[in-house]
Amino acid sequence: MKYKISLFLLLIFLLNSCQNGDEKRLAENLKEAKKKEVIFKEINNGWVFIEEPINEVSEQNVRNWTEWRDFLKEIGDKPRKTIGAFQKKSTAISKKAMALNNNIPAEFNQPQIKSRISILITKIKMLDLFIHLNKIPAEKVTFLVGDINKELISLERQMDKIVEKAKIPKEEGEADFLKMLDTTRAIPNEMPADKNLKIE
Repeated sequence: MKYKISLFLLLIFLLNSCQNGDEKRLAENLKEAKKKEVIFKEINNGWVFIEEPINEVSEQNVRNWTEWRDFLKEIGDKPRKTIGAFQKKSTAISKKAMALNNNIPAEFNQPQIKSRISILITKIKMLDLFIHLNKIPAEKVTFLVGDINKELISLERQMDKIVEKAKIPKEEGEADFLKMLDTTRAIPNEMPADKNLKIE
């Protein structure tokens, strides 16, 4: 009889402790859901990209440069419902940004533009990395969105500078002078291969 009573008390104790464990788990799940909701709201509010061209040159590129147009379209579509949607969007933006290196128009295929594209790609990859972490740092994600906007403006202004510089007429002989400055075209400074040949 004592055995049955002790077994009964043990069973009650186990059921009670399981209920306490379930309550703790529910409380933790509720707390985690609230954290995720706060993170979602913060990212949702901070996810504002400048997808409209800021100058005429960038607007022309939207028509002529397919990768640029696709990239601006991708950052213009804002995800709505879940953190997972933001994660998918950041991956898609990252892919479109990588494609910017592929077919840069000839007039913009210059180190200034390439370096700005590289910086833009780096910032977008950082955004993609941070948004895919288990504990998403919402402040860093929103900060990076702002940083990406700054890089976009910098890139578009550099495109504008290149176009404006190309409009300036060159002076007579300037092209020849620039060729002379080009070190890759310089005459090599080597000794003659034939040792018997005297230089006078």
